[in-house]
Amino acid sequence: MNNLPTPISFETALEKFIKDLKSQSRSSATVIAYSSDLSQLKSHFVEKRITQVTTLTPQHLVDYLAHLSGNGYTAKSVSRKINSLKTFFKFLNHTGLTPTNPAVDLAHPKYESSAPRILTPEEYGSLRDAVRLDIRMSAIIELLLQTGMRISELANLHLEDLKKNELYIRPLENNAGRPVPLNRMAATAVQNYLAIRPKVTDTHLFVTKTGRPLLIRNIRTAIDRFFRAAGVKTAKVNDLRHTFMAHQLSCGCEPQYLSQIVGHKRLTSTTKYLDYLPAQAGVKPQGSITNRLTEL
Repeated sequence: MNNLPTPISFETALEKFIKDLKSQSRSSATVIAYSSDLSQLKSHFVEKRITQVTTLTPQHLVDYLAHLSGNGYTAKSVSRKINSLKTFFKFLNHTGLTPTNPAVDLAHPKYESSAPRILTPEEYGSLRDAVRLDIRMSAIIELLLQTGMRISELANLHLEDLKKNELYIRPLENNAGRPVPLNRMAATAVQNYLAIRPKVTDTHLFVTKTGRPLLIRNIRTAIDRFFRAAGVKTAKVNDLRHTFMAHQLSCGCEPQYLSQIVGHKRLTSTTKYLDYLPAQAGVKPQGSITNRLTEL
């Protein structure tokens, strides 16, 4: 008598699991998180010529988690992936697709980390109000908030990097160059600034009244001043980038696409924001997973 479990491929198992999540009306952010983690699991074992989820043992999963830890994944990222594994294999076992649950005894690593500061819509609305009379700084804040670019990348923008519906972020230090969509609000803020930009020979987008490139430290100082004027406490320039990523994931943006937009080298640098959604982002997840950005 053959007591071996009926083979089931990763592809089929993932399809059934994601379908079940959607049938429960789970948020798009939750679906994205599970899809990303479990697709990575599948890719790891397919590379090892293991294509049937029913062949995985507890030791396989322990070795996989050790592989993640050995390749730079933080304890927090590994812990989140363990949650995904436990939920996935619990579903497979309870629905009879696998005879056992190899993830049931996986232990979470200990870690301590602080959550990124994600501005609420009320907070970045107050920041906009505080800066609205300063056209140059209004454009700077809108670009940071609507594209998620780094402050160093913004300071390195040139006039020729502007296109109709996108801008090009130049390679800088260890960060590769990349095109970034420019939405209506950001494009309008930039055009308003260009109308009053000094007529100088320097091609940097943001310049001083005397025509010199606006320095990073001066941009940072100015934004900190407007945060204080807006009554937004404990916020820093990089929190605009945090807010952009959290908002996009909350609205269903696919992590791989978002990772390319913000210039992350590792997908986990993007997916870690899934740990803080939707409560801190102040945005209710909606819609389906998409390769599209939404305005803040």
